[in-house]
Amino acid sequence: MTEEILLTGGRLTSGVVRVGDTVRRPHTASSGFVGQLLRRTRARGFVEAPEYLGCDEHNRDVFRYIPGDVPPKFRRFEDGQLITAVRLLRRFHEATRESELAGACSVVCHNDPGPNNFVFQQSQPVALIDFDFAAPGKPPSDVGYMAWTWCVSSRPDRQPVSEQAAQVRCLLDAYGPSHEERAGIVDAMIMRQTRNIEFWTERRRAGASPGAEKIDEIIEWSRHERSFTESHRAVFTAAAAQTVPAAHRTNQTR
Repeated sequence: MTEEILLTGGRLTSGVVRVGDTVRRPHTASSGFVGQLLRRTRARGFVEAPEYLGCDEHNRDVFRYIPGDVPPKFRRFEDGQLITAVRLLRRFHEATRESELAGACSVVCHNDPGPNNFVFQQSQPVALIDFDFAAPGKPPSDVGYMAWTWCVSSRPDRQPVSEQAAQVRCLLDAYGPSHEERAGIVDAMIMRQTRNIEFWTERRRAGASPGAEKIDEIIEWSRHERSFTESHRAVFTAAAAQTVPAAHRTNQTR
């Protein structure tokens, strides 16, 4: 019998194990949609996500294991890492565009594309994982979440606001949103921070894991992040309005 190795680090899903070259997760209400999504995007050429293999004898969802490391917490990333990650997100969005899974929306959003949901190999993001919250939506929702969790932080030991804003611009240049979407990036970040507060508040009310004390810390952190983003709205908005020539963006990835 192949050994089951418990995989830790997930904030919401317990009981995730590695079995040989597969990962097995408890079946949930979102499993059917996730299975369809991963099969559809793979068929459209997006292979930088776990391959869905169906269910095992214990009714667990089975995915092909992707070797590598997942960052244990949010931190500063280099521009090249950021560019690679957001281009992976863009390719995922394009693989869902005008599909029946997107419904009346333009794409399917991942809805949690923080650094903790990317697999890194040799310090570079190579795959997007954990699609439990994937749902029809609009790209700015995911891009705003990435701008927040990859580029912006209220922590005093992170880089100055001007450098954070420069990374927001770098992310937008790599993704290639419309002028209107660039102008709305701060609103998108604040919207996702607010949704994070609401999500964890509801989980606390329901008595869900990881426990009220830890959830209170997450809520307070999210509120502080939102206040920080609102306080520096002008800096982030001005940076987002600037664009870098395509030739220079290409050089940044080398």
